[in-house]
Amino acid sequence: MNKAYKFRIYPNKEQRKMLAKTFGCVRFIYNRMLSDKIKYYEETKKKLKNTPAQYKKEYEWLKEVDSLALANAQLNLQTAYSNFFRDPKIGFPKYKTKRSNYQSYTTNCVNGNIVLGNGKIRLPKVGNIKIKQHRRIPKNYKLKSVTISQNPSGKYYASILFEYEKQEPKQIAHIFLGLDYSMHELYKDSNGNEPKYPRYYRKAEKKLEREQRKLSKMEKGSNNRNKQRIKVAKLHEKVANQRKDFLHKQSRQIANAYDCICVENLNMKAMSQTLNFGKSVADNGWRMFVTFLQYKLEEKGKQLIKVDKFFASSQICNVCGYKNAKIKNLSIREWNCPKCGIHHDRDINAAINIRKEGMKLAIV
Repeated sequence: MNKAYKFRIYPNKEQRKMLAKTFGCVRFIYNRMLSDKIKYYEETKKKLKNTPAQYKKEYEWLKEVDSLALANAQLNLQTAYSNFFRDPKIGFPKYKTKRSNYQSYTTNCVNGNIVLGNGKIRLPKVGNIKIKQHRRIPKNYKLKSVTISQNPSGKYYASILFEYEKQEPKQIAHIFLGLDYSMHELYKDSNGNEPKYPRYYRKAEKKLEREQRKLSKMEKGSNNRNKQRIKVAKLHEKVANQRKDFLHKQSRQIANAYDCICVENLNMKAMSQTLNFGKSVADNGWRMFVTFLQYKLEEKGKQLIKVDKFFASSQICNVCGYKNAKIKNLSIREWNCPKCGIHHDRDINAAINIRKEGMKLAIV
């Protein structure tokens, strides 16, 4: 199994220059190889197999950076290129722009070229960089690769991927919980509880609008604009960190308390577009929450069951099983079952039905 840890790193001035050079070379080789692939296909209608080594004679400065970073750029391009021919709906690979405020590259651990320890991480061609290691790495974990990134606010991070063999045996599920997605509360569970999501983006929206308005009026390329851009980036970063912290804590509490969690397999992208709820859907981060929940459960040998999105969880009475087609109207938040007369909260009733459906699919 694989597991990744993300740590903040603090490169010095010379190391920042080398990282910037590596980011640039990775972007250059990706774009140049993509351009040659397009040109070759237009001329021959065949796929070109090119590698970074072919370009090092013409561009000597490519030898100054980590060769594995360039090789990973080639692999990423090849994957994206092949995926397009396999399924054109995925979209054709796009050129990488140097105007992007997010930069990254990935390098692999080969013959001990990457070392983590004593508050530092050693990277090929860069050297020992100070790292804030907030987690202890188990001894049986084997380092596979490192992704170095610089976010829009200018901070550097190292996402370190480890491989390990130990895997928790599957537990027999005894305690089940159903979760129904809720736009404002994040979810309502089958016990009638809700986490009351603080809606961090909505709270920061006015401040973000004010700062982004200032940014839009500044001259492009000026130092003041760059300072304001970083200020806006830090505001977005704070909102994202608050959201992740909340979702991590909620998913940890649930993973510790229950053996099996049942959720609907929702298409959040389609939901945000068709229902015009883009900000609310993005704010609560349901898909991220489900991802966190899944890997935390798997670490403990527990299960996450995804119920089909076409399952009519809101329309079915969880007591008698009567299906009320009128409940398709999302404005109806509470209803009485015409058959047995039980009063239902729409979301809690859906969560109970999701739990019952998930219990049928679970390994018990």
